[in-house]
Amino acid sequence: MAEEAGAWFGFGFCGFGQALGSGRGCQVWSPEPLQAGGDLCRVRASWSYTACVTREGCVELSGSVSGVADGCRDAWASEGLLVLLRSGPNSGMELQAWVPHSALHGEPLWTQRLVPEAEQEDESSSEVQAGLLPLLPSACAYVSPQPPFCRALAPELRARQLELGAEHALLLCAGGQVFSWGGGRHGQLGHGTLEAELEPRPVEAVQGLPMAEVAAGGWHSVCLSEMGDIYIWGWNESGQLALPARSLAEDEEEATELSEDGSRAKRTAGAEDGAPAPFIAVQPFPALLDLPLGSDAVSASCGSRHTAVVTRTGELYTWGWGKYGQLGHQDLTSVDRPCRVEYFVERQLHVKAVTCGPWNTYVYAVKGES
Repeated sequence: MAEEAGAWFGFGFCGFGQALGSGRGCQVWSPEPLQAGGDLCRVRASWSYTACVTREGCVELSGSVSGVADGCRDAWASEGLLVLLRSGPNSGMELQAWVPHSALHGEPLWTQRLVPEAEQEDESSSEVQAGLLPLLPSACAYVSPQPPFCRALAPELRARQLELGAEHALLLCAGGQVFSWGGGRHGQLGHGTLEAELEPRPVEAVQGLPMAEVAAGGWHSVCLSEMGDIYIWGWNESGQLALPARSLAEDEEEATELSEDGSRAKRTAGAEDGAPAPFIAVQPFPALLDLPLGSDAVSASCGSRHTAVVTRTGELYTWGWGKYGQLGHQDLTSVDRPCRVEYFVERQLHVKAVTCGPWNTYVYAVKGES
């Protein structure tokens, strides 16, 4: 996280009073500063509430729940469980699982000490061997109410990052190679098939290309190369792969029929000669995606059916499902191509980080140079 003074913004679904502005009903169409106290360093969203972690080590819950926990370093939110990475005894770290509506009072459901790498050789196999990399899901999945268990990975799989979608897992190893496993019926594993994988399997289409980051949506996947290239695959029902989607074309046809003055611009991608573009429901292989103006990507996050990418120059691009305003384009339109979020450009804000909830998006931005 950048040390520059900045602010967090949110947009999208806020039907349960999440850490967003007033919006329009349950939707915030345009980015708004978060209504949360303290100097925020992390924001984690579930379907109905948001966990905001401050630099002072407190976590605040917004939405249908409330509570504060000191000594918190990170948080993971799901509907029925909140997992905190928190300072433990003897200056160690531990995971704590809480029922959100408990307001973090009393005792957690379970506590699991994290084993520093230097101690791992002396620990029994029942201990978590993840260091500061808890194997917990992103906002698109659910945290188990049971304590975590350890299943050792192959020795060559030294994990740098792990992301979980609704039915699949992505692992970025220390050498920059991407592995995936889990459900594959939407092509989200990137192996060219719709079959499930029980064990981590390398995504062969991007082997030999050192990757810097991975992101998992509900049923789609993204990885960013160290050179700033974007590779994306999986389900494209709402255009979340930035490929032509039938549902968006149908929405556009309906909107065109309803429009009398032709003022609504057509956003659905088509062939250069004006012919309808082929619809892509599933992309089982990683596809190279170019951002406008050849921008390099440095960070990515995925919602249930939308995708957000931050560029090296501090711009934010979003695409996919936009029904709740989660794309930040000041409307509820879904988009099947990368579109820049103009809110930050107009205010000379440089985006530094993005994290997507299932139906919303949170962005950390700093004031740009004049």
